[in-house]
Amino acid sequence: MSHLVSLALSFGLLSLLAVGGGTAVLPEMQTLLAHQFGIDHLRFVHIYSIGQIAPGPNMLMVLVIGFQVAGLVGAGVVLLSFFLPSSILCFYAGRIWKRFGESPWRRSIQNALEPISIGLMASGVYAVAKSSVVSPITLGLALISLYFILRTKINPVFVILGSGLLGFLLLKYL
Repeated sequence: MSHLVSLALSFGLLSLLAVGGGTAVLPEMQTLLAHQFGIDHLRFVHIYSIGQIAPGPNMLMVLVIGFQVAGLVGAGVVLLSFFLPSSILCFYAGRIWKRFGESPWRRSIQNALEPISIGLMASGVYAVAKSSVVSPITLGLALISLYFILRTKINPVFVILGSGLLGFLLLKYL
């Protein structure tokens, strides 16, 4: 039972800290999972990758974490604790935001939050990249994937799947 309470408190807090989206809390989530639940960085990257290629919001990957820690009940606890607090906060913040209308304060707050959100998302990407780029092959695959995602109109899912397949073949046979 203590795992369920720990999951609920941990993911509830992460939910409220996820300014700019779930990617913003990836570094903290990765650290928390390693210390409290024994999910190492490599396993975290694998779970994150599943979230990237699965249909729907990529942060549904937290259900996999909950399932690995405490089974189906753990997945349900994580689902509620990660998505419910931020949804409630967003609902009420949106109501307050609407009251501000076109106030100069609203524009100032919005301008201040934009770079913070981008920085938090960048730190999330960095945390995952740091754990996944472990050899020259994985670095090459990451750079090639980045190129294709930024410079072509190929669906990122296909780029990720192709990189995964190529990485599997290269790492297995080289």
